[in-house]
Amino acid sequence: MRYLIKFIVRTANKMFLILFNLFAQFVTYLRLITNDVTVGFHFKSFGIPVFDVEKGGKLIFGDNCRLNNGRFYNRIGRQQSCYFIVLKNATLSIGSNVGISSTAIVCSDHITIEDDVKIGGNTVIYDTDFHSVDASKRATLTEEQTHIISKPVKIKKCAFIGAHTTILKGITIGENSIIGAGSVVTKDIPDNEIWGGNPCKFIKKLSN
Repeated sequence: MRYLIKFIVRTANKMFLILFNLFAQFVTYLRLITNDVTVGFHFKSFGIPVFDVEKGGKLIFGDNCRLNNGRFYNRIGRQQSCYFIVLKNATLSIGSNVGISSTAIVCSDHITIEDDVKIGGNTVIYDTDFHSVDASKRATLTEEQTHIISKPVKIKKCAFIGAHTTILKGITIGENSIIGAGSVVTKDIPDNEIWGGNPCKFIKKLSN
């Protein structure tokens, strides 16, 4: 009897995931269309991501990109959808063969993620401070965007970003470099190095 119950539950779970995936693909397609997102060949999204592209903004995916969203995929804790927030006249460009899990990216200026990058769950990438460093300007109810500092972010080819990492404005992460889980990246990372910690610090060079 116990094995029969297990079989029924597993079969029900599989059927639910099949139906959910069909629904998720449909909703994802609608969100891509309504936000004018440019998508390359063989784009795959497991679960439902969030796309919010403001007027004049651009969101571009290369070929063979894969997104993991929500509690059914890449279950390492803190599962959420991927968020791709592109503000007015900003550009978020994502290359080919990029894998992204439960990550929030907010682009106010320009964020570039090159080919073959892997980004772990619960990572956040911001190219803006969101608020002014001037307390008197932050105190206003309608804070002026002209006083908020934004600087481009670039993640170069084959970089690997560990889970729960925070990448702040103006940062370049070098080709092939690895960022340890839970890091806060506040300065540029050279090519072929491992960094980690808060703030992120050099650990060692990668061998060829």
